[in-house]
Parts: sequence; C-alpha cells; structure tokens
Amino acid sequence: MQAHPQRPSLAPALAEPPSGAGLTAGQRRLQKWAWLTLLVNLGVIAWGAYVRASGSGAGCGDHWPTCNGEIIPHAPGVATLIELTHRLTSGVVLLMTVGMTIGAFRLWPSGSRVRKIASLTMFFMLAEAGVGAGIVLLKMVGQDDSVGRAVIMAIHLCNTFLLLAATLTTARWSGGGPVFRPAGHRGVAGLIGVNLALLLVLGASGAVTALGDTLFPAGSLAEGIAQDLSPTAHLLIRLRVLHPLGAVSVGVFTAVAAVLVGLGANQPGVRRAAGAVVALFFGQLCLGVVNLMLLAPTWAQLCHLLMADLVWMAVVWLGLDALSPPARPEPKTA
Repeated sequence: MQAHPQRPSLAPALAEPPSGAGLTAGQRRLQKWAWLTLLVNLGVIAWGAYVRASGSGAGCGDHWPTCNGEIIPHAPGVATLIELTHRLTSGVVLLMTVGMTIGAFRLWPSGSRVRKIASLTMFFMLAEAGVGAGIVLLKMVGQDDSVGRAVIMAIHLCNTFLLLAATLTTARWSGGGPVFRPAGHRGVAGLIGVNLALLLVLGASGAVTALGDTLFPAGSLAEGIAQDLSPTAHLLIRLRVLHPLGAVSVGVFTAVAAVLVGLGANQPGVRRAAGAVVALFFGQLCLGVVNLMLLAPTWAQLCHLLMADLVWMAVVWLGLDALSPPARPEPKTA
C-alpha cells in the first residue's frame, strides 16, 4: 500500500503567523482586547496625572488598598473621589491585563513570542501597581517635596513607558505583527535603542518637572524663570530648567534618527512610522512651549503627558517595523 505524504505541521504557522494570516477567531479577539487594554491604560495614566496636578494624591490618606481605612468611604470629598476613581480604573486595567495574559497562554503554544511579551506586560503592570501603592503608603503625596518623591515619580514614569511598550507589542504580535529580529539590523537597533533610552531619561525629567510645577507654581513667566535661576531655590525648582533643554536635544536626535531609519528602509510601513515619529515629536515640542508660556495649567500638563506617551509608542512602533525582515509575498495560487 502506498504511503500518503505527511502533512506539514501547522504549529509554527499558528505560533508566528505572518501579517495576521492563519489567526483563529480567539486570537483575533485577543488582539482586539490588547488594543482596548492599551487604550484604557492611556486613560488611566492621564487620570493619574490629574490626581497629581490637582493635589488629590492624599485623597485616601496613607491607606492602601482601602481609602481612608474604608472599602467605600462615607461622604467623600472631591479629592477623595478623584483618587478613588484613579484606584478603581487602575484596578480595571489590571484585570484587563490579567485577562490578556491568560488569553495569550490559552490561545498560543509554548514558546510563542505572544506569551512572552504578554508575561512581560503583566510584570510591568504589577510593578506599576506596586509603585502606586508605595507612593501612598510612604506618604509621598500632597505637598511632599522630598527628593525621594521626585525619584519615585521618575521611576513611575519609566515603568509606565515600559508598560505601554509591552502592551503595544502584545497587541501587534497577537495579530501576527512583524517578527522582531534585531540581529540583522545592528546599526538600526543601536540607533533605536539609544533613542528609547534618551526618551526614558527625558520622560523621567519631565515627571520631576511636572512635580515641581505642581508644588511650586509661579505667578508669571518672569517669576518662574527667577525661581529656576535662584541658587537658594528648592532642588525641584532648580531642576525644572533642565527639562526644556533636554527636550530640544532629544527632539533633534529623535527626528534625525527617525529620518535615517526611514531613508534606509525599503518598507513603506517603516517610512510612514518614521514620519509619524517626527511629526509627533515636533507637536510635543510645541505643546511644551505652550505648557511653559501658560505656566503649566492642568489641561496643558495632561496633553503634554499624553503626547509624550504617543511619541514613545511611535518610536517603539518604528523599532518593531525597522528591526523586522520585510514580509515575504504570499505565493499566488493558480
């Protein structure tokens, strides 16, 4: 009896589908869930910035996870409602991330890059919750102007950036996004890596600057400049001058790096991502000028933070595309 040829295994295709091909219905739902998680996370981040800018961080006292020692506070004030809302929405996005991670392990085989990046996302989400709890329990809220609070705010911002990067990558890879292989693009990998490192440092300095603007508001631009240059000013005030200078320097590097990566790529997607990075960062610089001239009103701070998140994610997106081999055209059927 003639042996039938063995069919090729579908496991590799299901583990790493090219450009979304071969995805199951469950995997497609997971991708949509990951994008929704990313969107909700951006909202939670913006509301967290509002908690700090409005001085509502002590709205639940130094209690965590309870609020002023109660599960549901009675007759809460405005600050308590603002802080409690942030905690509840943070809990929602935490549960969404847990669901995304469980889905990745249920729908993808062992060793899949989707499982790995979803696990990393869960790690950064737990770290985010831990840092938030530490800020409350250590009483680094309200009018606390300690160096320790500045340091933990910088750490908080860096972890937030890494969480966004991991969630974005989970959303792209769960839909069969580009396979990340930086080994074949060492020059581009170095450029993107340095760019991301600089953006982390810039974001950390921005978090410290925003804290200084909240704790030491200036009545006018001239008064703010005088505060920044005073040798007797608080450290948080004197550090404020470094962020605008760093923003210009990192902005120039980001724009040049994106142009170089875009010009050296053959994929249209990489060039589009490079253009988006340049456009977003120049928009961010404009928002920074508005924030400075208007003495950092709350709405401008929130817009500035969200634009910083978008710039960060755009550079991550550019890296994912630029450090992946070009997609091979699918064979045509007769």
